[in-house]
Amino acid sequence: MTLEALIRDRGPIRKIGVIGMGYVGIPAAALFADAPEFSRVYGFQRDSPSSGYKIAMLTRGESPLKGEEPGLEELLKKVTGAHKFECTSDFSRIAELDAVTLSIQTPFANKDDLIPDFSALYEGIRNVGRNLRPGMLVVLESTVTPGTTAGPAREMLEKESGMVAGTDFALAHAPERVMVGRLIRNIREHDRVVGGIDPVSTARAAELYTPVLTIGKVIPMTATAAEVTKTAENTFRDLQIAAANELALYCEAMGVNFYDVRAGIDSLKGEGITRAMLWPGAGVGGHCLTKDTYHLERGVQQLGKDRLDYPAGEPSLFVLARTINDFMPRHMFRLTGDGLARAGTTLRGSKIALLGWAFLANSDDTRNTPSEPYRDNLVAAGADLTVHDPYVTHAPGVTLSPTLEETIRGADAVVIFASHREYRSLDPRQVKKLSGKKHPVIVDGRNLVDPDPWIATGFVYKGIGRGDKNSHLIQE
Repeated sequence: MTLEALIRDRGPIRKIGVIGMGYVGIPAAALFADAPEFSRVYGFQRDSPSSGYKIAMLTRGESPLKGEEPGLEELLKKVTGAHKFECTSDFSRIAELDAVTLSIQTPFANKDDLIPDFSALYEGIRNVGRNLRPGMLVVLESTVTPGTTAGPAREMLEKESGMVAGTDFALAHAPERVMVGRLIRNIREHDRVVGGIDPVSTARAAELYTPVLTIGKVIPMTATAAEVTKTAENTFRDLQIAAANELALYCEAMGVNFYDVRAGIDSLKGEGITRAMLWPGAGVGGHCLTKDTYHLERGVQQLGKDRLDYPAGEPSLFVLARTINDFMPRHMFRLTGDGLARAGTTLRGSKIALLGWAFLANSDDTRNTPSEPYRDNLVAAGADLTVHDPYVTHAPGVTLSPTLEETIRGADAVVIFASHREYRSLDPRQVKKLSGKKHPVIVDGRNLVDPDPWIATGFVYKGIGRGDKNSHLIQE
């Protein structure tokens, strides 16, 4: 029997499983469960010491994500109350389903030799394979090295199930395209790239995602093309940020305001003109941008070996962009030291108030936060560090101060790493009073504060891209 016949006999997709209850899997499962086309959705989560708590929370309709996610908590309560969604650690229930998606992180163990850590993803794939039934659909949503779906993932599923992909079950890649803080909206409104290992798999995956789309539409392609699409779009965004960061460094060196320059560039508009420029900052964090360049590089090395026409020995433009973005926390460290020197002190023995451990505004997402390498540099320099983040309650190896006032009290320098709304209303007079210093330092890594009131209050100001202000006269 052909795969097309098996799917026809099985009928429409009604029961779905989502493996991985994180920033991608939770909203996806809730939206599947809310769609009238689907009758039951299971969220699969390992009952581990670090994340097993999510099972009970999600089954009660509570979100374990602590940042602001409009609509998510309400949607979870709705679908659990309707008995359409349940979270479980029993992977054998995969056998009851028509379709299963995998949303599991894929970090790099060592970016220098392009070796990804697919251990969690491969464990999930094997769990699916052991419980796979004829006519089912398997979709990888995790961002992976191009060639993974049609290569290792297919091989593992076939080995564990004893079946053949494209003949006995459908297999596709449909990468997530979400941003923390707007998860529900992104899934509904962004176009969905869907790539199967064959046309039947692509069509079945399109059937799965179409009911949750409101504005977005399905864009069909091959599985490998979908993998390249995802890694390339994140690589390009990282490249755009790197361009803004390097220009900000240039503007600092030349004594001009990056934001004036950006406004001037952005003003050039017209048919065929594209000058859009992103914003510089203290560093790039998150799970995607910090690694997807390496997935793309690894993909071309594996799939395009001996065919890539590129100057021998020249570095990749994309990897160079990663290097620039990885440098920005080090630049923040330099700005901090320079600011303290202007105030007549040194890093060693100084108290630094670091504002923002999450990498994204108004979020609790600390994955690959640029605050961490900055912290490491401070510790190595002998500085004393206090950390505040209104959305982060726990971070391994980090002691978080309970209040902003406690964090700032006695600080020689206040350093802004995240543009949380709580930091937008900082009052320089109050901050100076709490610091107790004649000339405290303010280092703005997100262009969050207006320099002039801080300078007028006696602060030493340092800001990314603010060459016009970084050498200001200190007000007595």
